[in-house]
Amino acid sequence: MPAAPSVLTARALLLDMDGTLVNSDAVVERCWRRWALRHGLDPQEALKVVHGRQGYATMAVLLPDRPMEENHADNRVMLAEETADLDGVVPVGGAPAFMAAIAALPHALVTSADEALARARMGAAGLRMPRVRVTAELVGASKPDPEGFLKGAAELGFDPADCVVFEDSEAGIEAGRAAGMRVVGVGPRAGAFAPDVLVPDLTHVRVEADRAGDAIRLHVTS
Repeated sequence: MPAAPSVLTARALLLDMDGTLVNSDAVVERCWRRWALRHGLDPQEALKVVHGRQGYATMAVLLPDRPMEENHADNRVMLAEETADLDGVVPVGGAPAFMAAIAALPHALVTSADEALARARMGAAGLRMPRVRVTAELVGASKPDPEGFLKGAAELGFDPADCVVFEDSEAGIEAGRAAGMRVVGVGPRAGAFAPDVLVPDLTHVRVEADRAGDAIRLHVTS
């Protein structure tokens, strides 16, 4: 018999993109494997830390002695490569229906991608771009810093405690927690980092808004 659903109540939703709404693993792995090999690193080890962070922050973890300005320069090249490579970018299971269900509800995209990459990947996956979004250009610190989620909540006009984050990565889950928000982990990566609830994909989330329009209920099944 299937488990009874968990129910989370929120007033606003903050959504990561890669791994949460969009499956871009194929292109991420292609680009980062090339980068790792160019720098004499083991690609498999590099791929363990790339998800969730902005590129320059990942580079700082992998090459801790390299000047940060070189990481930022390399990140600009990486972003251009990723934006041009959309082969294999598809929606995460249930993402189209989920995005349709929350269209009239308070929500924001909070992603480590820049605006151009976010538009490219959301478009390739056939997903609507949220009106409110916090992309890489708008923050001074990458996840796991909570800045992006706090900015998203402020832009929507809600306290952090009233927001639920959807995330797939260690850095993103840590950022959501640091922002004082509850976290729905999406996909297999998230399971290792103890989100408040975990779903295989977005087909396991049913969204319900109350009639007054001031609360969102998330019915979540594992």
